[in-house]
Amino acid sequence: MPDKKVSNYLKYAGLDIGSRATKFVVFDGEKVVHWASELTGYDPVSLSRKLMDGWLFDRIIATGYGRHLATPSIAPRYITEIKALVLGARFFYPECTAVIDIGGQDCKVIKINGKNGIPEFEMNDRCAAGSGKFLEVMAHTLGFSLQNFGREALQSPERLKITSTCTVFAESEVISLISKGIDRKSIAYAVHRSIADRMNVMIEKLNVSGRAVFTGGVARNDCMAALLRESLPELEVPDNPEIIGAVGAALEALKQ
Repeated sequence: MPDKKVSNYLKYAGLDIGSRATKFVVFDGEKVVHWASELTGYDPVSLSRKLMDGWLFDRIIATGYGRHLATPSIAPRYITEIKALVLGARFFYPECTAVIDIGGQDCKVIKINGKNGIPEFEMNDRCAAGSGKFLEVMAHTLGFSLQNFGREALQSPERLKITSTCTVFAESEVISLISKGIDRKSIAYAVHRSIADRMNVMIEKLNVSGRAVFTGGVARNDCMAALLRESLPELEVPDNPEIIGAVGAALEALKQ
């Protein structure tokens, strides 16, 4: 990795201020040379400056839930999460036909129409029950770490279903199942299945098929990836799925 304070070539940066985490990447025109991510917290502007500290770049573009907070004091321009995710996914997987994104507070299915086509998308941002926050709440309720939640769910002895589509009611349903002595791993599987079923409705609505890319922090969850592959067998999970939007923003900075 080149010295962050010395540069003899152009570099471009992308800043993705998400509801759950803020991601910063530096791109040299061919590859990501640096990335960092921290929980967004109550002061995303100060956090963004901290993540950027010491890094020199020629242009930067913001994206994400809090992108408006970054302009113009940090980044002169911003792009939507949809555009950033498509750019980032296409950089790593040029032939991909869709992006499946599960973030901290929402989830999206984006269908990419052709090489330069305008993407179609479905998005759930009105209920946390299809989001990373929902998984976080359920993992805590069941006594699992968020990092191991998916692996534990895959070991479930029973394939249960949760009927509630609201976080509050789903948590009550989970507590009720615990009180009945149901195996925690089976309940964990049911939680994951409820999100996958919600995603599948959007996948079917857009008639998504082929090679899709799973982005967002939830893409690190083994159970979620396995369940989504039931409807999308060619689903790809990048090495660092949470930074795809920030990479897309950096690519847009390069284009400018």
